[in-house]
Amino acid sequence: MNEPAGAKPTRFLRDYRAPAWRIDEVELDIDLDAAATIVHARLALRQEDAAAPLELDAEALELLELRVDGRMLDAGEFTQGEGRLVVHGARGPLVLESRVRIAPERNTALQGLYLSGTREHGFLLTQCEAEGFRRITPFLDRSDVLARYTVTLRAERARYPVLLANGNADGAGELDGGRHWARFVDPHPKPSYLFALVAGRLESIERAFVTAEGRRVRLVIHAEADAIARCGWAMQCVEHAMRWDEQRFGRCYDLDAFHVVATHDFTMGAMENKGLNIFNAKYLLADPVNATDDDHRHVLAVVGHEYFHNWSGNRVTCRDWFQLCLKEGLTVYREQEFESDLASRTLRRIEDVRLLWRAQFSEDAGPLAHPVRPDRYSEINNFYTATVYEKGAEIVRMLAVVLGRDGFRSGLDLYFARHDGHAATIEDFLAALGDANGVDLSPWLAWYEQAGTPQLRASGRHDAARRCYELTLEQHTAPTPGQPHKRALPIPVAVALFDRAGRALPLRLDGEAGGSATSERVLLLAADAATFRFVDVDEPPTPSLLRGFSAPVRLVQDTPPQALAAIARHESDGFNRWFASDALVRRLFAQALAHGEPDATLFSAWIGCVAGALDESGVDPALVAEMLTVADAGALADGLDEIDPEAVYQARTRVETGLALALAAPLARRHAALGDIDDLAVDPPTQARRRLRNACLAALCRADVAHAPLARAQYERARNLTDRLAALGALLSMRDATAGAALADFATRHAGDALVLDKWFALQAGEPDPRACDRVASLLAHPAFRWSNPNNVYALLGAFALRNPRAFHRADGDGYRLVADAIVRLDALTPQVAARLATAFGAWRRYEPVRRALMHRELERMLGRDRLSPDLADILGRSLAGD
Repeated sequence: MNEPAGAKPTRFLRDYRAPAWRIDEVELDIDLDAAATIVHARLALRQEDAAAPLELDAEALELLELRVDGRMLDAGEFTQGEGRLVVHGARGPLVLESRVRIAPERNTALQGLYLSGTREHGFLLTQCEAEGFRRITPFLDRSDVLARYTVTLRAERARYPVLLANGNADGAGELDGGRHWARFVDPHPKPSYLFALVAGRLESIERAFVTAEGRRVRLVIHAEADAIARCGWAMQCVEHAMRWDEQRFGRCYDLDAFHVVATHDFTMGAMENKGLNIFNAKYLLADPVNATDDDHRHVLAVVGHEYFHNWSGNRVTCRDWFQLCLKEGLTVYREQEFESDLASRTLRRIEDVRLLWRAQFSEDAGPLAHPVRPDRYSEINNFYTATVYEKGAEIVRMLAVVLGRDGFRSGLDLYFARHDGHAATIEDFLAALGDANGVDLSPWLAWYEQAGTPQLRASGRHDAARRCYELTLEQHTAPTPGQPHKRALPIPVAVALFDRAGRALPLRLDGEAGGSATSERVLLLAADAATFRFVDVDEPPTPSLLRGFSAPVRLVQDTPPQALAAIARHESDGFNRWFASDALVRRLFAQALAHGEPDATLFSAWIGCVAGALDESGVDPALVAEMLTVADAGALADGLDEIDPEAVYQARTRVETGLALALAAPLARRHAALGDIDDLAVDPPTQARRRLRNACLAALCRADVAHAPLARAQYERARNLTDRLAALGALLSMRDATAGAALADFATRHAGDALVLDKWFALQAGEPDPRACDRVASLLAHPAFRWSNPNNVYALLGAFALRNPRAFHRADGDGYRLVADAIVRLDALTPQVAARLATAFGAWRRYEPVRRALMHRELERMLGRDRLSPDLADILGRSLAGD
């Protein structure tokens, strides 16, 4: 199909050209006001292509003045329009000065400089990634133009007492008329997407940190007065992240101060602006009463993620936006390792794999599939996806597995040394890792260039006469949009073999020299198929494959259920134990979907391994909780040729309820034994015990409504948000008579706390009942819901459309109509939010015919609207491509 109306022209990686002009120095003088901000910019430019005109990006700007080398330009000497400012006849080097007016309070797109909150009580801040800086001043707004910035801010002191920008403070003072100024100098060259400023009434907490290199750094977290008391945990996380990055990767901080700011109005999770990180408040504010245990872990992870960008993204940035995964995939991997070291490695890995299955595998299976490094895009905002982030991190993890911990560290050190202060590519990254280890990693580029989820098929054969075991691995990747033919990928497969008693066998491949053998090996499948022969294997072993989820693939294996159950009972590694249990769950779900009931023998094997974990005192409680948690409907439906959401829900419910009924007695015992937990402690062991207790409560309430008093009592006695929400969720899922009153009580208890009320919205929107559609429709009129606030939208509409398939896909199509109407409304306010919500329709071709037609109708209706944003037009166009 043709480009949809409103979409930007498609850009191609093959068309990349280095900048014809570069900017070395930037001086910004900004007179701040919510209604009208004046930005005076002075750019020192040099010309690298003598024939190239000077074209700058400029959007939503009122140009007041333009000068070249001090001379005012006449109207005929430049052209402004269609997002461009062209200076005719310009020859470098030159100094370009511009003065523009912008209106932050009218900027509902939340890109560039905008107002968070109201004019009376809010504050000004920026979001420039990916292309927001062009809404502040005319600029070469691309990631490979790196410059040093000096920024002077001026504002009314009473209204904007705090003034912040990137870099080191370089002076401040008073001005006439109750105004003041502050200047900041950033010594490190950076692209424009990392520019940031903040101005307003903010409180702060501060600590001192001394780096391993001896630099004394001010750590400052800023938030509005009603939120600053909840920033203590985030400050601890900042300190943990800084110290961990020094110890694990040798990376030290490089400015005099590290500022972090919380806002409720943000389209992303957080932004790594150099020295001035800006956070969505949901990933910064945390205390036990107003945030859950998961919130505390998310704050730890996101604070770490944004801080780690100081090197993997800021000091070394992306040459172009096609390389987005270069900074995001690497930084997600570093974040994963950080949380794994400080909290629970098992839990973090399970959650990462669950997210990959639910979000990325399904993305790879639909019309929005794209390579980790896309070869084309229309709107780059739509490529902040699970593929870029999560799959990108999995590629880095595979490289770390293949190179080993020390080898990977050496490669990363070389990468930072080679490219510090520059914009790099995926090829640069692979070359540095390979050169540091004396290996050619160019075959790994295929992981970045090829979309789709590979299927890994494994089969084994034991040869008693030759005392060997042959493991055959085969890979296949199905066609994806624009890529009908797929190459073989290098796939690292971590393997262990167990005997009948559950003992891991020493592994030696045929032809290897003698010596000590290890119990786990990483096999590299680099072709379509390969067979690996293990020697000195006396009896048929039970293979444990893809250990630690060593590659982002779909595993198809012929391991008997009893063998999987044995791994789930005897495996010493927590993730691998869960992985075996989950494999049993998926087989049970497939049987329940096909035949109405799961196989009794298979069910018994699964129940046995979960019961063993439940009664085993030495097992991590968080692992047991995950073994009790059946994969969600979206993950279970992945791989189905045609999805009937109601049938998927019923099959999953039969498996989940069967577990609860079969284990009712041990669940009750374990729940009672976990009664004595420190309600306000948030250390990882306490969180794990609380997680298991609430998993037991949920299962007990599924088994028998007679357990409702347990949930009611927990709700009333709860002193932390984790337990109160868990109890409320149990009451709601049972449709208990007191659920309505409990919902009303929760809203009253937390009135005025937007982040907690978002959880209240999400809980109701996520209830797997077709009537949730009507509930969501009514909650859109709730006084705590704001269409202009992304957190509200994601909590209510996002939870409904993206995490509640039974209700969103209800058979009459009302769920589709509700969300489509909301998307159209949001597109006029915050296009990025509208586009992300529209991805709920992306996999429409995978559903049964009735729902497929209903979703198609809503896609066509949205696409037929006038004045679509480029963000939404791109998502709708790609969703319908080939139709």
